[in-house]
Amino acid sequence: MNAEPRGNMPKLENFWMPFTANRQFKAAPRMLAAASGMYYTDVDGNQVLDGTSGLWCCNAGHGRREISEAVGRQLEELDYAPTFQMGHPLAFETAEVLSGVVDKALNRVFFTNSGSESADTALKIALAYHRAKGDAGRTRVIGRERGYHGVGFGGISVGGLVANRKTFTAALLPGSDHIVHTHDPARNAFSKGQPRHGAEYADDLERLIALHGAETIACVIVEPVAGSTGVLVPPENYLQRLRAICDKHGILLIFDEVITGFGRLGAPFAVEKFGVMPDIMTTAKGLTNGVIPMGAVFVRQAVHDAMMQGDEAVIEFFHGYTYSGSPAACAAALATQEIYRREKLFERAADLEPYWEEKLHALKGTKHVVDIRNCGIVGGIELESRPGAPGKRAYEIFVKAFRAGLLIRVTGDTIALSPPLIVEKDQIDRMMGMLEEFIPSVD
Repeated sequence: MNAEPRGNMPKLENFWMPFTANRQFKAAPRMLAAASGMYYTDVDGNQVLDGTSGLWCCNAGHGRREISEAVGRQLEELDYAPTFQMGHPLAFETAEVLSGVVDKALNRVFFTNSGSESADTALKIALAYHRAKGDAGRTRVIGRERGYHGVGFGGISVGGLVANRKTFTAALLPGSDHIVHTHDPARNAFSKGQPRHGAEYADDLERLIALHGAETIACVIVEPVAGSTGVLVPPENYLQRLRAICDKHGILLIFDEVITGFGRLGAPFAVEKFGVMPDIMTTAKGLTNGVIPMGAVFVRQAVHDAMMQGDEAVIEFFHGYTYSGSPAACAAALATQEIYRREKLFERAADLEPYWEEKLHALKGTKHVVDIRNCGIVGGIELESRPGAPGKRAYEIFVKAFRAGLLIRVTGDTIALSPPLIVEKDQIDRMMGMLEEFIPSVD
């Protein structure tokens, strides 16, 4: 059912929008007014099928009353409490519950407010760990080409998206470097799930170790499945190989699971999906179903305990945020985790993955489509770029789809899909049917 139009539009001048072509948007705005289940409603009352879980975050769908009611109750009881030299019970309960969702090895939890903060926190933990162990010379942080780890200066430094870095190059961490990405369309185009070829790309870390010396490297951070660059799935045995190299040289391995966490891959985390255990794992987004900003960094106990030495009255880690573990965010996180558990949404995603894969790859052969990638309930459809105008073809499809009632995400000339885990098969059919119509219509 369509909602009633909201009436007059607000003025658009004052809000400087993030990651947006502001002038283009404000000339023809796309405005959302409400959401429920699998659908947004725009300001004109039209329903829009959510093919992106908002921004990779609303894994349980929209309008979950259990979450909003839990937040409301918490705000009435305790609106804010500091977690600097103080505490409130809900933060400790949330950490305990979350440590039971992930593998038990990652049982220490540091709260943040976003994926960007989680990435910067993870890098600082790695640096602090080596200093506490007497390896203060390990200051170099390694990312990967085409990686995305948020917009803090640490995350940009290890990130590998050129457009995100070039304005800030002079201010990035001087000890950062990058291993090569794993995108190999010549060998792996239209792979279903993990590509067969490319495990050897992990060996590029040995090149950087030879160049800089293992004794200078603190950590390596990668997205198990790279999302913002256009859904790059790790080749078979790639993550295992990267783990082995890190172990060999005493380097901490960090998984950025801001996108892949909380059921997106048909498992609680990529840790379980791929059977590889990092030393540190970053999360956000699906942690609270996108309702309230919150992130969490999961850490191996040995990494945590290395810093719990010396005088007990001295702060062990000089880092934190005003809203780390805020009461309302914790209430949202606990209610979200209960939905995941009660409705078995992680298991549901695993059961749905074969159907998702089949329907997604049915678009092979569609005009302009040069590759399709998938893992869990994530899909990437790469298009042939228009000569002299990279990204324009995908953007025009994005606009067409929205006007027709489907929200997709585009990055360059790749369409990224990541619907809520409550998606039904007929809704998957509708998404793919619309894309089958729109993709060849844009030359």
